[in-house]
Amino acid sequence: MSFADLNLIPELQRAVADEGYTEPTPIQAKAIPAVLERRDIMGCAQTGTGKTAGFTLPMLQLLAPYANSSPSPARHPVRALILTPTRELAAQVSDSVRTYSKHLKLRSTVVYGGVDMTPQTKALREGVDILIATPGRLLDHVQQKSVSLGQVEILILDEADRMLDMGFLPDIRRIMGLIPTQRQSLLFSATFSEDIKKLANQLLRNPLLIEVARRNAPADLVEHQVYETPAASKRALLAHLIRSRDMKQVLVFLRMKKDCNKLARELVRDGINATAIHSDRTQAERELALADFKEGRTTALVATDIAARGIDIAELPFVINYELPYTPEDYVHRIGRTGRAGLPGEAISLMSPDEERLLTEIEKLLKRAIPRKTPDNFDLDRGREQRPRRETRNEAPRREPQQTAPAPRPAAQAQTPAHSPSPPKPQRASDGFDFSKPYQPASAGSPVVQKPPVSQGRTRRPAAALLGGLAVKDKK
Repeated sequence: MSFADLNLIPELQRAVADEGYTEPTPIQAKAIPAVLERRDIMGCAQTGTGKTAGFTLPMLQLLAPYANSSPSPARHPVRALILTPTRELAAQVSDSVRTYSKHLKLRSTVVYGGVDMTPQTKALREGVDILIATPGRLLDHVQQKSVSLGQVEILILDEADRMLDMGFLPDIRRIMGLIPTQRQSLLFSATFSEDIKKLANQLLRNPLLIEVARRNAPADLVEHQVYETPAASKRALLAHLIRSRDMKQVLVFLRMKKDCNKLARELVRDGINATAIHSDRTQAERELALADFKEGRTTALVATDIAARGIDIAELPFVINYELPYTPEDYVHRIGRTGRAGLPGEAISLMSPDEERLLTEIEKLLKRAIPRKTPDNFDLDRGREQRPRRETRNEAPRREPQQTAPAPRPAAQAQTPAHSPSPPKPQRASDGFDFSKPYQPASAGSPVVQKPPVSQGRTRRPAAALLGGLAVKDKK
């Protein structure tokens, strides 16, 4: 089947051909005809199988009759609303919309938190046909009266399960009250929980369930492996795996934002170029970190589950779970960053003893056991690489002494100095004592030098001298 068989308009077929795509993926082949029939959809597919294009292409075709080049904002009301849980995913969807709508005169923009609202407000007031947004920032613009949702015809919830996990359900319900009840609603996600089905029953009208893979199934091209290690040895083991396997691009997952910053700093000290991405960083910092990682300037990107949504790298070879997630579905989302577009990938997990329960839940969801592996040339107990053992002096092979006859002793020869030292010059004192000679006791006939007696106590002076009674003799 080709995209021409899906009854897409020529403008969309040209855009698809420009991207080099010739055949639709299974989710696209099933979703595009159903969306064009104005059906409400629940689409479930493995991450990286093209579900974004599965709702973008038919949405653009349904909005094509409204395309115009008028500068008037009244000619460009919001007719399609796409909600995503994170900024990265919103930016990714926005890029797809611009890519596939380049031959259509439809306006689109994206709004999310973490950046200044002024440019977003200006774009909204100029008029947009397609709005991609995160729920919180969208409600901020609604409160500022910079956007109206009264003419929305198509509502799309991408990664709906994650939006529920992040507590966006009250915001979603508020948004539902701002858009017309007569609309077409689509839910697309890599996983579907029972809570999502309950929400779909409330928001969708007779939805069509499209599942091209077993629910919550990971990509088939991903190889899973687990290294059992003490928690204190995880960082050293991670650095060892990156160096020993010469990993050029690796996405590392943690649970907490503060731990991401700490691990990234420690990897840099280990000589590995690493950076962190999480919700506490500004949007400019996150975009820079993601761009450096995609272009190969950064080896390791340390991320949380929420920030990783929207990281779309076609040839990402490695995903490492530095910490196992608390929910098994998050494991599927994590490893979905690799093994995309038909390319193989590896999902490596570092499991400490207290995380064994989490691994059991993941294996139940996957319905298979994940093989355990032991790192080569690494001491897990000491948390360091094993170095080649040196041969100590005690362990060196002992050599037998050779029996040789003693050499004859040479006759003693008189050693005469080439130049005899000159005798020292006498150093005599004023009384005739010679300091250059060694000490000799005084002989009986030598003169004895009488030393003046040492006075004991204070010198006695006449009392009259103290009182000024002595007369001074006249000088003649």
